[in-house]
Amino acid sequence: MRDGGRNRVEVLGPEDVADVVSVLSESFFDYPVMRFVLGVEADYSSRIERLVTFFVMARVLRDEILLGVRDPTGLSACALVSFPGGKPSPARLAALREHTWAHLGPEARSRYESFGAAAAPFTVDAGHIHLNMIGARRSAQGQGLGRLLLEAVHEISAADGASTGVTLSTELESNIPLYEHFGYEVIGSASVGSALTTWAMFRRDL
Repeated sequence: MRDGGRNRVEVLGPEDVADVVSVLSESFFDYPVMRFVLGVEADYSSRIERLVTFFVMARVLRDEILLGVRDPTGLSACALVSFPGGKPSPARLAALREHTWAHLGPEARSRYESFGAAAAPFTVDAGHIHLNMIGARRSAQGQGLGRLLLEAVHEISAADGASTGVTLSTELESNIPLYEHFGYEVIGSASVGSALTTWAMFRRDL
C-alpha cells in the first residue's frame, strides 16, 4: 500500500496478531477507555492484552482489515478497520467474547457495555467504514506513522463503492484538532458517568 519513504503500510494477516496486540496494548496502556473498563486490578498488563486480543481477533474472524507499518525492529504501528453492517459475526467470535469477559469479570463487562450504549446513538446512516484502533509503539511516536495509516484507511474507504467515509471515536479531547486536520468532524459526544467522555467523528470521502 502507501509508501512513505522507508515506511510502507501493509495489510497484515492472522500470523501478525501477536505483534498487533503488543503494539496496541503498549499504545493504549493509559488510554481512558482501557482504564475505565479494566479498573485498577494488579494484573492490568495481562488484562489489557486480553481485551486488545479480543478486539484484534474480532477483525480477523470477520475477515476485516489489519494495517501495519514495520521498522527494522518489527511492527511499529497499526490500525484496525471494520465494516459496520457487513458480515454477521461468526459463532467463534461469540465464543471468544464470552471467554474474554469471563476472564475480565462482570464489572469490566458492565463498564464496557455502558460505554458502548453511550456511544451508540452517534451513527452515520450512509455506508462507511470504521477505524476501531490506531496506535504506535512509544519509541515510534512522532514519526508520522499515524498519518500514513490514516491516509491508507481513507484510500480504502474511497476505493469501496459502498463507503461514503470513515468514522472513529476518541476519548481524548486533545485528539480532536488532530483528526479535524485530516478532515473529520465531530458528530456527537457523550459522557459515561463522570469518568469518561467520548467524541464520535466522521470524515466524508473527498
